[in-house]
Amino acid sequence: MAKGKRKVPGINASSTADISFILFIFFLITTSMDTDRGLARRLPPPPENTENQEDVIVRERNVLQVRINKDDQLMVGGEWFDIKQLKERAKEFISNPNNDENLPEKHAKQLPFFGNVMITDKHVISVQNDVGTSYGMYIQVQNELVAAYNELRNELAMSQFGKSLADCSEDEKKAITDYYPQKISEAEPKKYGGK
Repeated sequence: MAKGKRKVPGINASSTADISFILFIFFLITTSMDTDRGLARRLPPPPENTENQEDVIVRERNVLQVRINKDDQLMVGGEWFDIKQLKERAKEFISNPNNDENLPEKHAKQLPFFGNVMITDKHVISVQNDVGTSYGMYIQVQNELVAAYNELRNELAMSQFGKSLADCSEDEKKAITDYYPQKISEAEPKKYGGK
């Protein structure tokens, strides 16, 4: 019997491509992709040239300075504060419940559902941090300030409409946000000390 050459079976490359494609799809679907998230802030419109310079100047009593240093220490209005005290301090500043002359000025404004009310719509909370401030502390400060606005708005919704802010109609929500407009200003980070 003549000895013949045996044929070596070839590898089916088409199935390898299919398997690779399926693995690629599997890893794409199962891998979690982190998306960058930011903080929602509405910037004020730029002042028009026709406005008086006096209108642009913000009075000192209408500004709450919130500063965070490189050691994550918090200073609010020139006093050292704990992060747990920030929300209550911000709520007092925003609402000025006793019309304190050291807190923002109150102005009469006609609002739907509320009529003619005295509000502090010219207040500004200015946040400034050091370049060495930790991201965690920065976010905590932002969360406390936003929570102060949310609590004030929810309390107003409960007292005026007898329901939470989430349950209010769009017109009611707009009136409440006009009553307590969110005004958080972010100053350029500074480097205090060092070289």
